[in-house]
Amino acid sequence: MAQLSDRLNRLAPSATLAMSQKSNEMKAQGVDVINMSVGEPDFNTPDHIKEAGKKAIDDNFSKYSPVPGYMDLREAIVDKLKKENHLDYTTGEVIVGTGGKQGVCNTILALVNPGDEVIIPAPYWVSYPQMAKLAGATPVIVRAGFEQDFKMTAEQLEAAITPKTKMLILCSPSNPTGSVYSQEELNALAEVILKHEDIFVLSDEIYEHINYVGKAASIASYPGMKERTIICNGVSKAYAMTGWRLGWVAAPAWIVKGINKLQGQYTSGTCDVSQKAAVAAYVASQDCVEQMRVAFERRRDLIVKLAKDIPGLEVNVPQGAFYLFPKCSSFFGKSDGETVINNSTDFAMYILEKAHVATVGGDAFGDPDCFRMSYATSDDNIREAMRRIKEVLAVLK
Repeated sequence: MAQLSDRLNRLAPSATLAMSQKSNEMKAQGVDVINMSVGEPDFNTPDHIKEAGKKAIDDNFSKYSPVPGYMDLREAIVDKLKKENHLDYTTGEVIVGTGGKQGVCNTILALVNPGDEVIIPAPYWVSYPQMAKLAGATPVIVRAGFEQDFKMTAEQLEAAITPKTKMLILCSPSNPTGSVYSQEELNALAEVILKHEDIFVLSDEIYEHINYVGKAASIASYPGMKERTIICNGVSKAYAMTGWRLGWVAAPAWIVKGINKLQGQYTSGTCDVSQKAAVAAYVASQDCVEQMRVAFERRRDLIVKLAKDIPGLEVNVPQGAFYLFPKCSSFFGKSDGETVINNSTDFAMYILEKAHVATVGGDAFGDPDCFRMSYATSDDNIREAMRRIKEVLAVLK
């Protein structure tokens, strides 16, 4: 009987995309669903960036682009890393790809061998363990729960390292929790990594500009760590450019060469037009980024306040990104007379079916006690969604 490859059969589908699809199906049937499942800014791409994209079309940027990206974009990324992160890279240490997701996957495929171990703190973005499996590696999940603000400690990292460890994946500000590692916390993790040869850190910094603590730190800034760190970033979240599919990697030149070799065989260079728009994003005024950040911070304050007002939910205060990850385990075992809530997936489904609010159960993120809500939506939507959720949860006994 014909069947899919073993590598595909090892993978789980994306829970966030599945939940978003289900909510879209309900919307198509006329149900008024508020979608808080997907991690996408609700803002439009700023006009000056769109204009650069339009100009690129008019200037006939419609050919194959260089596999590592256009030089002007790589120069703009080098300048950004110098100015904003105080990190010195060359254009030979930067490669552009088709979205931040490809950058993360390329990095794992370029460095990780079958049988290697990849340490992933939980809660984690749903795709990290699946990408490790795609490379034939074993994801080693380290639980960093609600009580420690969802951040892994240096002691936990040390305890998880074995002779097979090849990589640690860090995401700060975090999807799904919004937690942000301080420079001191990153330094402590860096000291552990530096004690062990041949362990690399994949630092996913896609949410760096959406933070409420002043500035997101990078583990690459710790002495000796730049050579061991692969920074994955892009324009999707900060500039509301999710659909432009433009991400990038900054890493030691030999790693970038490896990613270039890989990318050259299965996607080649990314979209010309998106690259020219991304140049405008990086070289022009960053006021648009700050305006969106301020709006997200206001929404963060609003959703935290409203969630804390719902009996049974435990809520931390996220310091970045646009997610809330409340603890909902007090509802497990409860019922409305028809439906029993056994876990966070049941909980998210109950909220979708009864309150018509799409969220994602924490099981998919490696924390079965919590669920994720994206507050990348309007203040009015947040108020209405929280009102509905409060109402349907009050029925559970």
